[in-house]
Amino acid sequence: QVQLVESGGGSVQAGDSLRLSCAASGRSFSAYAMGWFRQAPGKEREFVAAISQIVGITYVTDSVKGRFTISRDNAKKTVYLQMNSLKPEDTAVYYCAADPRPLTTTPIEYSFWGQGTQVTVSS
Repeated sequence: QVQLVESGGGSVQAGDSLRLSCAASGRSFSAYAMGWFRQAPGKEREFVAAISQIVGITYVTDSVKGRFTISRDNAKKTVYLQMNSLKPEDTAVYYCAADPRPLTTTPIEYSFWGQGTQVTVSS
């Protein structure tokens, strides 16, 4: 079992930056692949970024490539999403997710989820 708590969301202007954090509790954090997803009103939850266990192989979706970076600190049991050059279309609730299986971009394959943090980007 792992519990996830996101933080760092807020309301910003286009072009600004935010760093989201996801703190995990429980054992063996390094054994979990971690993902960030987002959901805008009226839309399905979509994959944003993921990072693998141990060696930290990363993958980000094309729409945020070059702007968003995912990283993890296994000692702190925390995964981060650095978001630069934010756009209004990045507005959504951002969720952190964890799963002990290999890195995946599919929401249904993640076993554990945080409660989400709101990111609002105005033009």
